[in-house]
Amino acid sequence: MSQAEHFDIVILGSGQGGKQLAWHLGRSGKKVAVVERRWVGGACPAVACLPSKNEIWSARVAHLVRNAAHFGSLTGAVKTDMGKVRARKQGMVDREIAFHLNAYKESGAELIMGSGHFVGPKTLQVALNDGGIRLLAGDEVVLNVGTHAAIPDIAGLKAARALTHIEALELDYAPSHLIVLGGGYVGVEMAQGFRRFGSRVTIIEPGRQLMGREDADAAEEIQRILSGEGIDVLLNAQPVSVHGVSGDTVSVSVRTLKGEEKIEGSDLLVAVGRVANTAGIGLDEAGIELDARGFIRVNERLQATTPGVWAIGECCGSPQFTHVSVDDFRIVRDNMAGGTRRTDDRLIPYVVFTDPPLARVGLSEQEAKRQGIPARIAKLPMSHVLRTEATDETDGFMKVVVSANDDRILGFSMIGSEAGEVMAVIQAAMLAGLPYPKLRDAVIAHLTIAEGLGPLLANVPPRS
Repeated sequence: MSQAEHFDIVILGSGQGGKQLAWHLGRSGKKVAVVERRWVGGACPAVACLPSKNEIWSARVAHLVRNAAHFGSLTGAVKTDMGKVRARKQGMVDREIAFHLNAYKESGAELIMGSGHFVGPKTLQVALNDGGIRLLAGDEVVLNVGTHAAIPDIAGLKAARALTHIEALELDYAPSHLIVLGGGYVGVEMAQGFRRFGSRVTIIEPGRQLMGREDADAAEEIQRILSGEGIDVLLNAQPVSVHGVSGDTVSVSVRTLKGEEKIEGSDLLVAVGRVANTAGIGLDEAGIELDARGFIRVNERLQATTPGVWAIGECCGSPQFTHVSVDDFRIVRDNMAGGTRRTDDRLIPYVVFTDPPLARVGLSEQEAKRQGIPARIAKLPMSHVLRTEATDETDGFMKVVVSANDDRILGFSMIGSEAGEVMAVIQAAMLAGLPYPKLRDAVIAHLTIAEGLGPLLANVPPRS
């Protein structure tokens, strides 16, 4: 084996947390190498968060234009040019690539495009994308390899060449009938987006509700909204087999409570979960252990089982959100410098970018019950928030979980306009340990969506 090039830090994968760490360490004078096999900046700016929200916004514009007459604007026939939708998205991706390349240049961290494979402890062999091999060794190594879409073992599915979110965002046409396997967060976002582009859409969900981690009332409200836009939703529907080829004609046979039925469509999107990108990269050669699900085993400081090895983001089981990967970066950054940052004391929010969006932070009602935590629950329909009278955005509700023993806010969920922004107010209050009456009695600007927090919190039952 040839002599390895030595670096202070070698980072495998250029996702959100890994690149932030690389730029920080590079600016600090460390010799840093980042190995990335495909996407400069990782999946988020290239094929996931940003591109999907870009196209979802285009779908929202199409929806508003089609319904413009309701607001007094008269238009002619409306048609979506999916080529332009994709071009707009790609223009954004290109700008992101340029930004990332400049950030690497300015930080001094070296970006190496190629596929990395461990050949020993803290030693990577990299097959370069433009040919050749490099051998890299680091005093410390960080794994930031992410996840990929799971493809379930269903007869005929692989042969059907189904879309994942990556391929779906490259379509230059609206499928005549898109079948979506999976009613989770990605599935419902993509289903609504393509419905608004003009596709007929059917969601097939094996569970008893959409978005299985949410309270039943939230899942029912999202289903009502999607059904109101003409999306067919099949629950308790277990896929049995797939026939045909996505992009031509495809059918999915499902087993339901009423028996077996066949759903016929033109295109098939699989959105049933994620699998860690930990197979085939030589982790056993480096002595790096995986857990039972195939994720890198780490402690609460994000240290792997091998000394000098860290992991960031989805590949080590962190919640699958870009903002969590950013916080993982902060934890590893500080702990590399001798700090004591941990992952088990975080308050993690998230937003599902349906329209209206779903946002949540802290405990849901069902989680509080499952954990045996006494709680008081209050809800407020969005139709009772005065701003929605002006905007006609009356779908959804706000919901708060408050401790039954004191006045701490334990959790908040919302389906409604600007849900993510309103949730941030509750998150700040929770982080500050603010008792809910302080926020209930705050003077909040009129006419805003956040103004609804006052009447919501006024609905909290008194302590018994």
